[in-house]
Amino acid sequence: MTLETIAVTGGNGKIGSAILEHVDEHGYETVNISRGKQHEEISDTYVTTDLLDAGETYGALAKTEADAVIHMGTIPDPYSNPDFRVYESNVMSGAHVLEAADALGLESVCLASSINAIGSEHQERPADVRSIPLDETHPRTPDDPYGMAKHAVEVTADGFGRRPSTDLTIASLRYPWVMTDAEMREYVFEPDRSLEALHDVHPATGREVLFSYLAIEDAASIARKAVEADFNGHEPFWAVAGDTTADASTPDLISEFYPEADVQEMPSGYETIVDLSKAEKLLGWKPQWSWRDL
Repeated sequence: MTLETIAVTGGNGKIGSAILEHVDEHGYETVNISRGKQHEEISDTYVTTDLLDAGETYGALAKTEADAVIHMGTIPDPYSNPDFRVYESNVMSGAHVLEAADALGLESVCLASSINAIGSEHQERPADVRSIPLDETHPRTPDDPYGMAKHAVEVTADGFGRRPSTDLTIASLRYPWVMTDAEMREYVFEPDRSLEALHDVHPATGREVLFSYLAIEDAASIARKAVEADFNGHEPFWAVAGDTTADASTPDLISEFYPEADVQEMPSGYETIVDLSKAEKLLGWKPQWSWRDL
């Protein structure tokens, strides 16, 4: 597989622009496919596109002759838009990208899924953590529009990946809150992260997201690794940091917050409760950054 040009949808956004910069630094031609005006100065080509229009999506990818696409251009949470818009943005834009990539014979597609695909921070009930470490086969039980949409786009990618006529490598990355150094310092490093305090922390960095986070540099590198990979069909991957957001040992976290989970292998130290071995095996990726190093 030879990649020369990588398109990034939503390259105007926080994660999208970081990915554009990262793949540019690794020698690729870059394309930003986004709505509205260009807000970055990195991409070699910019195409204004409504990703909810199948024809525009196809035309943008065809025009730029991209070899792979990293799809980040979706509504990122369920709070500022009606529920159906959140669902439509995440599911239909993903379906349009997959359909166009398949028809145009692209090499690979990377989709922005979410830790919320299993049901997590945006729903009223706690995350249904049944086993630890969580791997990619853990049941998905979301009930909010954002989580349901991320679940649905993974199912959609499954369908494209099993088509005999499709030769795409498709990866879905289950991101948590992707954080800059400044965000890690403000929301994780400086506050009290002791076991006692964790019951009252902000939902974005508490148990609702499985005590997970990811540095933006690692978010960019796993996206590049995903489109460079060569496996058959569609595979989801956990894309989280190697440690938790807590200043408490992971065994203590599990005992406090997930006492009914089936612990198949107890993590040690501050290790994440998520199994990252699949990303290491198929993508050659391991997280490199931690808030503890700030």
